[in-house]
Amino acid sequence: MAKKARQRISYVLELDHSSSGGHRLGVNGLAVDRDNAILYSGGRDGVVCAWDLNLDLKNYSDSDPDRVSRREAKSQPATKFRASTQAHTHWVNDIVLAANNSALVSASSDLTVKVWRPELGETEPHTIGQHADYVKCVATPSSADWVASGGLDRKICLWDLNGKGKSLEIDVRGEDVSDKASVYAMSVGRNILASGGPESIVRLWDPKSGKRITKLVGHTDNIRAILMNEAGDTVMTASSDQTVKVWSVVAGRCMYTLTMHNDSVWSLFSEDPDLGVFYSSDRSGLIVKTDTRGTFDMDDGLSVAVAQENDGVSKVVACEDYIWTATSSSSINRWTNVETGPEAQLPEAFRHLRGTNPFSRSRKPSIASTNESGKNEIPANSILRISNTAIFPPELNGSPESNMTLGIPPRKGSEIMVDPVVPVIEPIHHLPEETIEGQNGLVKHKLLNDRRRVLTLDTAGDVLLWDLIKCEVIQRFGKKHLEDVEPEVNTLEAVAPWCSIDTSSGNLTVVLEPFNCFDAEMYADELILAEPVDFREDQRINLGRWILRYLFAKLVDEEIIRDETHRQKLNETVEKRQAAIRLNPPTSISIPTSNMQGWEPSDSPVTTPRANGANFPMTPGLGIGVATPGPHVLGQVVENVVTPTSPLDRTSTTQPPNRASVEDYFSTGISSTDGSAKPATTPAASDHAPAKDEAPKTPAESKETKEKEKDTAKSPSTPFGKKFRMGMSFGSKKLGRSASTNIEKPTIAEEKPEESKSESSSNHEKEIDDNLRGVIQKIHNEYEKQLVETPDKLVETKITPALPIDAPVLKLPPGTKVIIQEETSGGSANLYRGTVMSVGVDADIIEDKAPMWLGEVLLTNAIPQKDPVKVSFVLHPWKDSLPSIATTDGNNRLNANRMLRVRKILAYIAERIDPLHEEQEPGALKPEEYLELYCNDQLLPNTMSLATLRAHIWKGGNDVVLYYKANGRRDIPKELPQPPLDDPAVSDPGGQLVIPPIATVV
Repeated sequence: MAKKARQRISYVLELDHSSSGGHRLGVNGLAVDRDNAILYSGGRDGVVCAWDLNLDLKNYSDSDPDRVSRREAKSQPATKFRASTQAHTHWVNDIVLAANNSALVSASSDLTVKVWRPELGETEPHTIGQHADYVKCVATPSSADWVASGGLDRKICLWDLNGKGKSLEIDVRGEDVSDKASVYAMSVGRNILASGGPESIVRLWDPKSGKRITKLVGHTDNIRAILMNEAGDTVMTASSDQTVKVWSVVAGRCMYTLTMHNDSVWSLFSEDPDLGVFYSSDRSGLIVKTDTRGTFDMDDGLSVAVAQENDGVSKVVACEDYIWTATSSSSINRWTNVETGPEAQLPEAFRHLRGTNPFSRSRKPSIASTNESGKNEIPANSILRISNTAIFPPELNGSPESNMTLGIPPRKGSEIMVDPVVPVIEPIHHLPEETIEGQNGLVKHKLLNDRRRVLTLDTAGDVLLWDLIKCEVIQRFGKKHLEDVEPEVNTLEAVAPWCSIDTSSGNLTVVLEPFNCFDAEMYADELILAEPVDFREDQRINLGRWILRYLFAKLVDEEIIRDETHRQKLNETVEKRQAAIRLNPPTSISIPTSNMQGWEPSDSPVTTPRANGANFPMTPGLGIGVATPGPHVLGQVVENVVTPTSPLDRTSTTQPPNRASVEDYFSTGISSTDGSAKPATTPAASDHAPAKDEAPKTPAESKETKEKEKDTAKSPSTPFGKKFRMGMSFGSKKLGRSASTNIEKPTIAEEKPEESKSESSSNHEKEIDDNLRGVIQKIHNEYEKQLVETPDKLVETKITPALPIDAPVLKLPPGTKVIIQEETSGGSANLYRGTVMSVGVDADIIEDKAPMWLGEVLLTNAIPQKDPVKVSFVLHPWKDSLPSIATTDGNNRLNANRMLRVRKILAYIAERIDPLHEEQEPGALKPEEYLELYCNDQLLPNTMSLATLRAHIWKGGNDVVLYYKANGRRDIPKELPQPPLDDPAVSDPGGQLVIPPIATVV
């Protein structure tokens, strides 16, 4: 079975809508529907917009001599926003109108090709195809029911517009394996398809068979745009080599090389079936119109600099008297077109010159040009030399006589050749006729140290502060530099990476990967909540679990309802059996044995915590371990570390109500600094791992509990062996294998194979899906198993989502988008896209598309376990003013969970140096009130964690060196009382048998 691709969850924070409609980032695609006077645009924000132009483009007549005067006399109506759709989650790279302008097809960097039919009432586009990498271009022949797309995966695919899928796939590489075979530009004719890209080669294909017809070689850089005439015998290409080439398909060679641009040519457009009139734009922002109608040689055509944009023009389209341009700005500009036909008004010298040219078309002066000379005349500096071999216009040196010169003036043989003066190009228009305003999108971001807040900068220069958990803007700073605001709001924290931020689409997108989204935690007492929650002391909130719980809150509610319905059907049979038993009572009653506390386990395999929160996991703990460097210590300590189970598994452990859990899902064992670097799971631990259907307490926990009870019985009452009233307990770990340990292991090993065998056979009997539905299937299987084992007991729910004490209630904005993605070779593909309000309605889709780990988090509150991240540190008394906590061999190196706070370290110190610590009266000073901790001569706040301390105070890679001292509020003796001679730490000063006391903070 093939390995399933890794899946991830993304959510997009809702931006403020400053206006109705419009793009937030640059525009890459434009298309005009002439019949309905609609302009379509596709942007880098993944949005496709439709605009009402309010222009009469259908009844346009090129032969009407009065159209120009009427157009100038009448004010043009403004363009109105019509509709938009969030078609993609990444850049829209190209759009095209297909099927007689009834469908708009878009290509995106999110790897998909989608079709949108707004005229049919569709509000959302649907996917018709997908590539393995960014899709760069789309093209379709007129009146066809298919569209071709090309991308960076070096494939050209033909897709049916009616949903029949892929009809043809062309591998552009073919026999010529090239790393530059990506498809950046494409054009489709009746029986031919042309493609080009970084390879600088134009390839021609048969769209019916997919076979290569020929290739056209001549460009020296990336091919950015391609046009094809209606007959399919002429191809025009634009390239980053600053040229436009015209190719003959029949001859298979380049016929003309046009050089009117001085920068990379990015776009071509033409509505002329013969390409007699075409528009081009380049990286410098120059928009050029070229007219070669009526000329025998293309070099005799007229090329005019129409307008100049402030940025490179990625797309240009034109319709009659109007030109629209798209740039890296979110706005779209409309320019006035320039007359280049018979009515074109050229400078007097140019008109005379073209009149004497036998190859140029005859131009009869119109009445307008006679009566209104100079009013609409094309400036001489706006006329471009169409190619290096063109004789029109002549080179101008500033004198009137030079306008009549057709060639280069003669020079003497000894005269030095002087570089010709390059004329300054003066576009006809510098300001657009109309600007279709866009909105402001995010272009820059900075994730703060707490990894819960993000600073963003938008295209208007405004700086915003976002809360990634609440999914909203929490502060606005106006127009400032992001770097100036950062010091004002950043905090001194070090939090594990748990998400990544992406603003490439103009929105704030948060990406959660399964390998690290559960790594970050925050202390509950740092939260500011609308409704207070009674948290446990030093309780921590897992950020990934918290946000996922409420992104999919509607889904969890829906699954609980479905689970209730399913259990009702199962319990109908149970109720019938119970009714039958009441009618026929048994003659004898067997009383089950209870545990020694008199409590029945609340989390038995039959009864589990209800979703309403009857039971909840105890607070994970934090351990401080003495780092003993001896090799004999390392092996045993690592062996005693058991791979942690899920939080719910630990909840199932039978414990008295007054006993706090001593486990920590970051760190379940206490080890030396050297041992902590090794894997936490050892052969001994893995061999005795508990089965899923065993009693709530695992064998490893039982063994550890027994050892602690034995050690407690053996250890004398000393200041080193007392218990913390603040939640710390001390125990000692044996370095050698005890007799009890050797006896217990075979017992467990005998029971385990049977359980494993039965569990394995059960899994083979009922296979589960590798998705969120698989989690539901496992729960249903447990219901069925219960009915077999205890048919007379009602089935209780096993759906146990995170409770408010673990995931405080969040009210996310309803427009927050939720996306499920899957990794591909070229990036990520969307499997599902919705909002926090629609995930419940889309439960069936999410069950099929979402990964299993998400289902376990949402429905069973179980997160994937990882080895703990620990920080090693050394504790010294400040200038020997207090007793040392070093062991008898002088070792004072410790390690603990990276989230351990300074006040817990101070409590650990107080237990060891203050003999009266356990005898304090209620209301006495806490350790953090009379002890202080220093690092690099800085007093450390009591709430600072070890991770923050290491990253921002210590700033080194070795063990963190800490100094503790008293602040004078309490007297502490400088010498510790001598322990009795029968204390193991004294009788065994070498530390060969017993590790000195270890503190576990809960």
